[in-house]
Amino acid sequence: MDRVAQSGKSRRKGLERAVEGFLQAVRAERDLSTNTQAAYGTDLDQFVAWARRQEIADLDQIDRRALRRYVAHMSERGLARRSIARKTSALRSMLRWSQLHGLVETNPAEELVAPKLDKPLPRVLKASEAAWLCELPPDDDPLGIRDRAVLEVLYGSGLRVSELCGLDLDDMDLAESHITVMGKGRKERRVPLSDPAARALGSYLGVRASLGERAGETPVESRGMSDRHALFLNVRGNRLGPRSVRRILDRYVDAEGARHVNPHALRHSFATHLLDNGADLRTVQELLGHESLATTQIYTHVSTERLRTVYEQSHPRA
Repeated sequence: MDRVAQSGKSRRKGLERAVEGFLQAVRAERDLSTNTQAAYGTDLDQFVAWARRQEIADLDQIDRRALRRYVAHMSERGLARRSIARKTSALRSMLRWSQLHGLVETNPAEELVAPKLDKPLPRVLKASEAAWLCELPPDDDPLGIRDRAVLEVLYGSGLRVSELCGLDLDDMDLAESHITVMGKGRKERRVPLSDPAARALGSYLGVRASLGERAGETPVESRGMSDRHALFLNVRGNRLGPRSVRRILDRYVDAEGARHVNPHALRHSFATHLLDNGADLRTVQELLGHESLATTQIYTHVSTERLRTVYEQSHPRA
């Protein structure tokens, strides 16, 4: 066997080396969150451990039959369908990467069938509930004014919490009533501001500089560039984080004795209320920053369910 053939054969060997190389590539991918990177590592380490017990050490030993055995093994262990689907996806990605880098000729996981997931419908507030929630923060205190602006923007523009926390002052245009949002995959989109959100932001800008002063922190103007340009600040004058937004919402809801509301419910409500009032699906997709229209279509099911509920409650022969 000549050197070229030996080299090709050696490249196709070594499951653990392939997994390690793939995880290094994943860690270098800036658009993946730390949690996603960690999940890839955990899922693939578990597969390597199973493969070792099956005396599978090389990539070219992995075929569809072996992968089906692994899926059956996970089912026998009682793993949830969502967990099995995620681990199957990690395997598919790793083998696709191996194929692209010439480590295997084909991807045996390409046609591997993962368990079908029942997608629960998202929690949606009534329009009156969303309005009530946005008006809970007091308007005579800097933090309350900030919190009202946070809730109004979440509901009025349908932002993800991470997108809201990433906003800078330059991203906001009150004169034109829109904000520029950096979404997933570092894709920018322009989203309109509702009138209540624009008013709340105008009030917030009047007190923004005072955040942190009561805690004796460094004035906002003297902080690092990231915090100095941040739109929403915490009590210390630093950029507001997603966890703080969740605590803000929990504090107001708990004080009212109402049931728990996740900040993402405001985004769900934004989309559903638009569709309820005649917006077309493509427009809602663009406003939400969804890559695929299929992701947005879940809100059509929500709207249908809401119509059904109203019908059953209102029609005398329902």
